[in-house]
Amino acid sequence: MVSDSKEELPIEIHHHSTTTTDASSTAHEMDFCSLVLIGLSYILMFVTIPFSMFFCIKIVQEYERAVILRLGRILPGGAKGPGLFCILPCVDSIITIDLRTATFNVPPQEVLTRDSVTVSVDAVVYSRVCNPSISVTNVKNHQYATQLLAQTTLRNILGTKTLQEILSDRETIAQNMQVHLDEGTGPWGVKVERIEITDVRLPQSMQRSMAAEAEATREARAKVIAAEGEQRASRQLKEAADVIATSPIALQLRYLQTLTQISAEKNSTIIFPIPIELLNMVRHQA
Repeated sequence: MVSDSKEELPIEIHHHSTTTTDASSTAHEMDFCSLVLIGLSYILMFVTIPFSMFFCIKIVQEYERAVILRLGRILPGGAKGPGLFCILPCVDSIITIDLRTATFNVPPQEVLTRDSVTVSVDAVVYSRVCNPSISVTNVKNHQYATQLLAQTTLRNILGTKTLQEILSDRETIAQNMQVHLDEGTGPWGVKVERIEITDVRLPQSMQRSMAAEAEATREARAKVIAAEGEQRASRQLKEAADVIATSPIALQLRYLQTLTQISAEKNSTIIFPIPIELLNMVRHQA
């Protein structure tokens, strides 16, 4: 048994070394093929000058970056630009990425809030590409992927809020959405700069209920204010009556002041003032 295991051991080691040698030779052959194709591309470009310049020279704007794939692999150094650069024919492919801030509307989302109210909410998302190479290699369409993720994030966050929180804390909800959405789009090379909740639409029945509640609240507040005014007026009248009772001449002055106010108005009313002393005499005789 021992002799058999010793004989099999060299065979296994020899087989493993053979596999490693085959893999390294295959990688070497692939690298060699790539070098041959790149060399032929250089020869083709120089032979066809100046016609090749129309196809090999590319210009990238200030707000753009170019991701160059040579034989399917991104060139070292990442994205190129802005400015003028040259690509090889037949082996290079170029993908231009716009770095400007892009905006898109999140379609209205029907959301059930935490207090079981159905609302329709739509928003606007502002995003830009911060890493062109990652946006090409990690996601097929970063704009469409960001839009879908924004819809899901909007529904998930609003589902944990009440109707009152959605109506009053829009800025806080938008900031939370921006943080969650930025975490999801970071591996795609996309930076979410801002999110704005544009509109919150309620069902018609809910709008009528809220309007009736607001109207009832205003009416109750108006009645309370009117009652408080009458209470203050009654206190003031009581204080005035106490002052007049302590000084009889004050009643006469109030009487003359009332006559002055009435005579200031333009009307056909004729007033015959009767002295208060005469009324007192009549009262005493009676």
